[in-house]
Amino acid sequence: MEVKILASGSKGNCIAVSSGSSVILIDAGVAKTKIQKRLLQHDINPTDVEAIFVTHAHGDHIKGLPFANEFRIPVYASEGEWKSIKSVDHELQMSVHESMIYLEDFTVTPFDVYHDALEPKGYAIKTHRGKCSVCLDTGHVSPQMLAAMSRSDVYVIEANHHPKMVEVCNRPESVKARILSNSVGHLSNQQTGEALAKLIKGKGERIYLTHLSESNNVSILAQMTVERHLSPFVNGKDYFLEVVR
Repeated sequence: MEVKILASGSKGNCIAVSSGSSVILIDAGVAKTKIQKRLLQHDINPTDVEAIFVTHAHGDHIKGLPFANEFRIPVYASEGEWKSIKSVDHELQMSVHESMIYLEDFTVTPFDVYHDALEPKGYAIKTHRGKCSVCLDTGHVSPQMLAAMSRSDVYVIEANHHPKMVEVCNRPESVKARILSNSVGHLSNQQTGEALAKLIKGKGERIYLTHLSESNNVSILAQMTVERHLSPFVNGKDYFLEVVR
């Protein structure tokens, strides 16, 4: 199993998960031309993309969905999120429920997350080569989410902000409250570290910290916070962590 972060952050999110010659995308939040270009940069042919899974229908996660129309790729999203997605041809629209989705090389299990969208999801992806869990925009990590993500080989998870940086930034108070909200917001570095501490077993897992705020976080701060929570495990020995901006 290979995981490539094609885009991360408020300007767009797109993750490619590969098993052999088959690929699925989690989100398509940059322009379709950028998705195609970045796939090719990673030696992935766009025609090999088997499906696209949408976490939620905010622009930084669905902007490039017309890519699916061009290459006739099925797009999976929850029924709630389809209410806000208008850019995918009808015959390509697939609904995500609570059950597993079986593709040729992938078994994908959706799980509920907590964000200001109608029915946002995270995804646990299994192949015969391993398991990858993708948890992007969410205000907190519940026990149910931890159970869905457990025993993964790869974790893609947001480390969006440092709360004190949010408190002193020049954004409106309503936006600050949304970011910090447990029910509709984003994960802080500490929340991410606490969640990973319950998941990482020191067996060489790979961790990608994603969706960092440009104004309310710093890469080294996110990394150090998570490393502290994962002690006594050592980055580069017991697990391998990368911050993606």
